[in-house]
Amino acid sequence: MIRELRESGRRLDVTCFFEELPLPVAGKVVSKESATLEGYNSISIHANHSDMVKFSSADDNGFKHDRDRQCLKDLWATDPEDEKTRIQQTKGDLLKDVYSWILENPELQKWRDDQQNRLLWVRGDPGKGKTMLVCGIVDELKESIGKSKLLSFFFCQATDSRINNATAVLRSLIRQLVDQQPSLISHIRKKYDLYEYTNSWFAVSRIFIDILKDHSLKSTILVIDGLDECQDNLLELLKIVQKWRSYPRVKWLVTSRNWPSSVQERLDTAGQLSLELNAKSVSTAVEIYIKHKVCQLVKLKKYDPNTQKAIQKHLSENANGTFLWVALVSQELAKTSRWNTLSKLNTLPSGLTDLYKRMLEQIFTAEDADLCQRVLAVVLTVYRPITLDELIAFVDMPYGVSNDYEVLSEIIALCGSFLTLRKRTIFFIHQSAKEFLMEMAPTYFFVSGMKDQHLAIFSRSLNVMFATLRRNIYNLSSPGSPLDQVRPLDPDPLAAAQYSCFFWVNHLQESDIKANNDLEEGGSVEKFLFQKFLHWVEAISLLRGISEGIAAMVKLDSFLKKIGKSQAVSKRVLDGYRFIRYHRRAVESSPLQVYNSSLIFSPAQSITSVCYRNERPQWVLVEPAMEDDWNQCLQTLEGHSSWVSSVAWSLDGSRLASGLGDGTVKIWDPAIRQCTLTLEEHSNSVDSIAWSLDGSQLALGSGDSTVKIWDPATRQQCVLTLEVHSNLVSSIAWSLDGNRLTSGSSDRILRIWDLATRQCTLTLKGHSNSVTSIVWSLDGSQLTSGLGDNTVKIWDLGTRECISTLEEHNNSVNSIVWSLDGSRLASGSRNAKVRIWDPANEQCISILDVQSSGRLRFATCLGCVALSADVAVIVATEALPDFAGAIL
Repeated sequence: MIRELRESGRRLDVTCFFEELPLPVAGKVVSKESATLEGYNSISIHANHSDMVKFSSADDNGFKHDRDRQCLKDLWATDPEDEKTRIQQTKGDLLKDVYSWILENPELQKWRDDQQNRLLWVRGDPGKGKTMLVCGIVDELKESIGKSKLLSFFFCQATDSRINNATAVLRSLIRQLVDQQPSLISHIRKKYDLYEYTNSWFAVSRIFIDILKDHSLKSTILVIDGLDECQDNLLELLKIVQKWRSYPRVKWLVTSRNWPSSVQERLDTAGQLSLELNAKSVSTAVEIYIKHKVCQLVKLKKYDPNTQKAIQKHLSENANGTFLWVALVSQELAKTSRWNTLSKLNTLPSGLTDLYKRMLEQIFTAEDADLCQRVLAVVLTVYRPITLDELIAFVDMPYGVSNDYEVLSEIIALCGSFLTLRKRTIFFIHQSAKEFLMEMAPTYFFVSGMKDQHLAIFSRSLNVMFATLRRNIYNLSSPGSPLDQVRPLDPDPLAAAQYSCFFWVNHLQESDIKANNDLEEGGSVEKFLFQKFLHWVEAISLLRGISEGIAAMVKLDSFLKKIGKSQAVSKRVLDGYRFIRYHRRAVESSPLQVYNSSLIFSPAQSITSVCYRNERPQWVLVEPAMEDDWNQCLQTLEGHSSWVSSVAWSLDGSRLASGLGDGTVKIWDPAIRQCTLTLEEHSNSVDSIAWSLDGSQLALGSGDSTVKIWDPATRQQCVLTLEVHSNLVSSIAWSLDGNRLTSGSSDRILRIWDLATRQCTLTLKGHSNSVTSIVWSLDGSQLTSGLGDNTVKIWDLGTRECISTLEEHNNSVNSIVWSLDGSRLASGSRNAKVRIWDPANEQCISILDVQSSGRLRFATCLGCVALSADVAVIVATEALPDFAGAIL
């Protein structure tokens, strides 16, 4: 029947599934040839006939289970158990005798046993053993609480971008809680369905808070090590800890160094366990650790009793209660010949800093100093720990070394004891080691500046991707092969290029790009986009990193605009961004669709589509008729609880605020299409919004005739309320210095307010209708107002006179905004028309009909419009109850 319909010319969308595995006795029940149709998409299932899952509907329990499994999979960045194991193996054996003192400490016992003490802050200087103490505490808690309570823990590490941010902390804590109490999955599923993926702080923090609020949540212990190494959203994380510290179901244990002021301010009233105030207990533990390390050395080096005694005496007298110093000295002795041990011992100074200096001097006086310098320079610059395979892409190795892991390991060992290897991945031995090397970097590693190092890594990243990436690099069986069933090859052809695939744009941004031609037309970036872009998209899909790929294109686009490089390259980048975002779902589920459905269903004149025309599948006999270019609508932001009555961009274009008819305000990150903050304190509609120039404050005009000013960064309640008009406030605007605020109302009056005195300093009358929009000129000498009588007026504040009236609209002007350079003015009216003006000659130079903008059609009227600072992006919202906004 399908073949008959196809032959009759009717369009069909068909996906065929076939089993890969045979049944034990019957073999394959249905062959691939029988289950698939030539010319249609086919997907292999790694199962036998009886195990192939069939879901009757979205309510099917099997489908829900599969969806839940995907939710949890997307949350899992790194496994904290694996991190704990790595830490213990890197730092040395976890000895109960070393950490047992803290289990008997009165502060820890009070936290553990007293229901009123629910937050304990363990703090101490670097190298004092905080992380190993946490490892011991976690082990003891696992044993003591059993299944009666939940335990979730996390180890922050500043040198690894995967685990040095608050989002990663909460993702891991959530995942562990759900693993132990599966019913909590409902909170993840609810937000997962709304936001599609859970990489944003907003989505993850809301999930986490919902779980804490759940009355079915068992008693829970949350442990976070290394708050001082959390580099993003630390304050937001501390607010959650502070707010929920008294919650009866949850106890917190956190650790950090002594001096981070942000941690100190937030945790000053918490229960505290200072390692310095427990110096005697720490010193006793260090002595036990010293004996353990000396025994290991004796076993390894066969020391005589006198040498053993001398080593133990030196370590005891110079350790100063620092485990890390003992560990580093022990490593140095392990690399020293037995007959040179005592002389070597006397050259190793006390104190971490002096020891680090000695280690650095040894590196730069050795035969392989240049090689070690290049290795350390790379490791200091990268955004996460890299593997040996990735390292050889960035450092020229001696002849014959690149494929020899044993020799590569020896090279890492030559870098003093600053670095350590774990499963062929390079780590700093301690955060303090990286901090010391960064202090020394201008002299030893980045003599010409760190920007040159970033540029070198960027260039080598492009080189390794050019050399490595190719079509179907994992040799998948069909274009429809699902990502869930893809298994990396061994050896992995992407091993050397993985880091480069994710971070090449980051290094480009940090480099001195003005000194080279990489971003010029015909430069390396354009060549990469024209020759390797689809291969790169395939690779990041295989590496489960489509979100990161989209973010990279956004960064690259912003960077190009910032430095004003080639327009041709900018257009190519923007087209690539549109391509990957539009086809995200298909490529994310089946990587090879980037060469199939993605190319087939892209606009005919898309730069990507035209450039890669030869990559299209040959079996497509008749291509679908597609539009010439991408739709003007970049994206749609959904999830509002009421109609959208106002929108406003922050000046840097990174945030968008939308005001709703129910008094709610949402702040969005358009790059990831997610709401990052919701303000819900208003009792009436929010009819106007304005960001301050620095983005630190948000002014909201409401239907209750007031203007409220908020601080979005602190998420505090309204910091200032102005009772400004006798009717609803339909428009507001900040002066460029942030000291004045202008408000317009349906009472036909425009007022200017001094925020310091909260007084009205100027009133402009003479409008024949409601003042629906206001904007200041860049020099603050003029105001422009959009009116309900279809006109736009420009006012001279010095004379208080209207100096120009623009009259081509045939409906109410609801929104108006200047371009950043002051050369253009955009106005949006209720009949879905956006006009771009040249104010110098009072001429309309362009008209955008939002009604014909594609996916989001405005059937009746345009509610509001906002222009991004570079005049590249216009936001329009529909004044209808489907609560959607479009970025055009």
